[in-house]
Amino acid sequence: MKQSVREQEWADWLRLAMTGDAQAYNRFLVAVTPHLRAMARRRCDFYGAPPSEAEDVVQEVLLAIHLKRGTWDSTRPLGPWLTTIVRNKLIDSLRRRGRPVNVPIDDVSDFLEAADETNEAAARLDAATVLARLKDPQRDIVRSISIEGAGIRETAARLKMTEVAVRVALHRALKSLAVLYRSE
Repeated sequence: MKQSVREQEWADWLRLAMTGDAQAYNRFLVAVTPHLRAMARRRCDFYGAPPSEAEDVVQEVLLAIHLKRGTWDSTRPLGPWLTTIVRNKLIDSLRRRGRPVNVPIDDVSDFLEAADETNEAAARLDAATVLARLKDPQRDIVRSISIEGAGIRETAARLKMTEVAVRVALHRALKSLAVLYRSE
């Protein structure tokens, strides 16, 4: 499978980010976010989800990329990995809304094999243990958004916080988790 120059550049930045290069990670996120947003909008349109759903999906995708970037096999193209995350987060969103989703087996067959190969570093981290090291409300926000699959708006309403405050707390919590992850 041939990668575009753009995807190759993103992959190079993500590889550098995985070695601790914060500037490369920032370049990666800034460059990939518009692509993710466009992909999420197309998928929302295809599956009949409201366009407003796309931004929540993008936020969840960015969070998933941050938390799961260690699972990306850097010898493989980045595009299919990103596409899979967008698709899965949209499907999660649609499931929360209660709409049945049918995904053709051809869309996921390549990834079913890869799902069997677990990443040792990810397997060692027990979510409950790591989350216990965060302070409230960061722990509640990460649990709500990352584990339970709630959106920013829903989490903010439940915790009686503004959406901006939830995003800031989520960002800080992820930063703390990254430090914890690197130390282990």
